[in-house]
Amino acid sequence: MQAAAAFQSHEMPSDIRWMQAVTQFMAWVMLALAVAAALTWVSRQPFFQIRQVRIEGELQRNNLPTVRANALPRIHGDYFSVDLQHARQVFETVPWVRKAVVRRVWPNELRVTLEEHRPAAYWSHDERDDQLVNIQGEVFDVNIGDVEDERLPTLKAPTHATADQAQQMLQMLGRLRTVLAPLGTEIDTLELNDRGNWIVTLEDEAVINLGRGEIPDVIGRASRFVRTLPQLQAQYGQPLESADLRYPKGYAVKLRGLTTLQENSVVKSGAIQRQ
Repeated sequence: MQAAAAFQSHEMPSDIRWMQAVTQFMAWVMLALAVAAALTWVSRQPFFQIRQVRIEGELQRNNLPTVRANALPRIHGDYFSVDLQHARQVFETVPWVRKAVVRRVWPNELRVTLEEHRPAAYWSHDERDDQLVNIQGEVFDVNIGDVEDERLPTLKAPTHATADQAQQMLQMLGRLRTVLAPLGTEIDTLELNDRGNWIVTLEDEAVINLGRGEIPDVIGRASRFVRTLPQLQAQYGQPLESADLRYPKGYAVKLRGLTTLQENSVVKSGAIQRQ
């Protein structure tokens, strides 16, 4: 009993313990506020103001003065407070810029790496013809006059085309360029109409209706057409005007100056019928 009484007599009263806890808590709060105030004061010193913006990347459509003039007036803050996400978005609004990466470099520099769009084709849909498709299949806005001297094909999309269709059409364009290369002319326009038919217009104004289907099916029809067309041209000595590949067992061809022909075999009533 005496030992227990002695132990209780040395125990600190609860109100004193509470006061000590509050005091320690307030001390930590004051220390945190002091540190925050010090950091705020330091960050606002002129030494940390952004003094240099280094722009890197292979620029072909832009130059550094143009990029700086478009972006820098809209970027605010010092090394600590500048919003990198906002800065990235600002740089990506500069014409021709596809992607920007912005990072801080101690103690007062921003380093920006830019990637420009590389145009692959004109994009025409919903009565708009003022956009381009880049090599990634992404549609972007641009001053069309910037590429008027470049031989870009046109992708003519169906009504209400989606971003996925732009990628699909660009993929089809690449495949068809290879398949149709033996014809000796480039693709001027690749159209995917509202019925799902793929239609190619060549630079010599010949038109080829490739029909509907998945890319491998369409490419297969185009390949067979290219392999057999020279036989008809050699026989009649005329260039291609149009072709319709939607027939299940052949295709219809119109050569310049001649009536419509159907691939393979003998002439009947002004047409070559497939056997």
